[in-house]
Amino acid sequence: MAADDVLDRVDPGKLNRKISLRLLPFLGLLMFVAYLDRISLSYAGPYGMNKELGLTATTFGLAAGIFFVGYILLEVPSNVAMYRFGARIWLARIIVTWGVIQILTAFTPNATILYILRFLLGLTEAGFTPGVLLYLTFWFSREYRGRAISRFLFSVMVATVAGAPLSFWLISIGNAGHPFGLTGWRFLILMTGVPAVILGVIAWFYLDDGPQQASWLSPAEKADIQARLDAKPAHTPSSHSVRTVLRRGRVWLLGLCYFSFTYGAFALTFFLPAIVAGFQKQFNVHYSLSQAAWITAIPFAFGGAAQLWFGRHADRKGRPGLHVAVAAVIGVAGGIAATFATNPITLIVCLCLMAIGITGATPLILVVAAELYGGVAAAAAVALVNTIGVTAGFFGPYVTGWLRDLTGSQNAGIILISVLLAISSVIAILIDRRWRAAGPAVVGPATAKGRVPVEEDRL
Repeated sequence: MAADDVLDRVDPGKLNRKISLRLLPFLGLLMFVAYLDRISLSYAGPYGMNKELGLTATTFGLAAGIFFVGYILLEVPSNVAMYRFGARIWLARIIVTWGVIQILTAFTPNATILYILRFLLGLTEAGFTPGVLLYLTFWFSREYRGRAISRFLFSVMVATVAGAPLSFWLISIGNAGHPFGLTGWRFLILMTGVPAVILGVIAWFYLDDGPQQASWLSPAEKADIQARLDAKPAHTPSSHSVRTVLRRGRVWLLGLCYFSFTYGAFALTFFLPAIVAGFQKQFNVHYSLSQAAWITAIPFAFGGAAQLWFGRHADRKGRPGLHVAVAAVIGVAGGIAATFATNPITLIVCLCLMAIGITGATPLILVVAAELYGGVAAAAAVALVNTIGVTAGFFGPYVTGWLRDLTGSQNAGIILISVLLAISSVIAILIDRRWRAAGPAVVGPATAKGRVPVEEDRL
């Protein structure tokens, strides 16, 4: 009776908000810095780096893409290591080491060293994103997990929108004052590496391995969290080996689904500025650089808002697979309509629909991956799905650019994205059918009067 009384006094909604406010802003800041590190080369290249290091378009593409080779190699092993060694130690290690490599990149003397450092950057950063996603499953039970992951990944949308002006500002400071004797592009890379090292040290002291090690939680709150985490859905096996997970077809299908969404996200990120720039010729209009920057940000702003809504709504309905399918259909509709647009306003509206579809429910794919298995198998599943998706970081921009050169239009690339999203919608529907057949999880800790109802999170 005493234990039940303790659990009765825990308000699930308030507890979830407490955890969210403690973890999500800091983890989101880490993701923001990580994403800036990844894309800093896209701004450094045309603003001094290519000329100074003698890079052609091909060798620049190699420098950008080789990051993902290193990233993919250690993605799954890194996530398994985090599960075994603890989140606090492993995440801090990842953050500090990638920051050090990024700092060294600012002093690269030639293209060969740049390739090596970019490859090492991928190796050191491998496991961060799936590691944090797995870490969130230690704290948030199924009924809150979708919105927690969506809020964390929302920082990518913030970095996408804010990355351009921030990068240009750092480049201008470097070119004007040559701090530490560095040119603009080198100063940009340096200043995206230093925060990572600082934040990695902070992470060592700020993060806890899990709720049971958190001094800022009461015993009752820890018990409530554990009770919710123990209430797994019927389809979640208690144990599987990593090798078994890697052989399961459904994990690879889920990875294909994530690849399709990530492909569209990378293609849109790299080529949306070119599409907006093409308005002048295509529709006989003219925009200043500042106007073009704001127009480019519009689809990503809608995509970010949709990401938060989908995460929250999927948690309430308990059907993440269905939400992924709906988002894919919205993206397909926007893509098809974009190929028929006859004015810039219509095209931007269509691109907003594409962004909503591509980014809106993407985090929910990782939610499903985390629910497929338990324990270290869940770590392997999330890492594998994320690894397959990350390969789109190379293929998305490269294939989209190749199709643009081949056809002389962006429409072919948009159509390919739509086809991939259509395939993903079918996969997501199959996932949703399996989800419904398995039955909902029993959520809420047991009490003398039954289960504690899940209250709405208002964070």
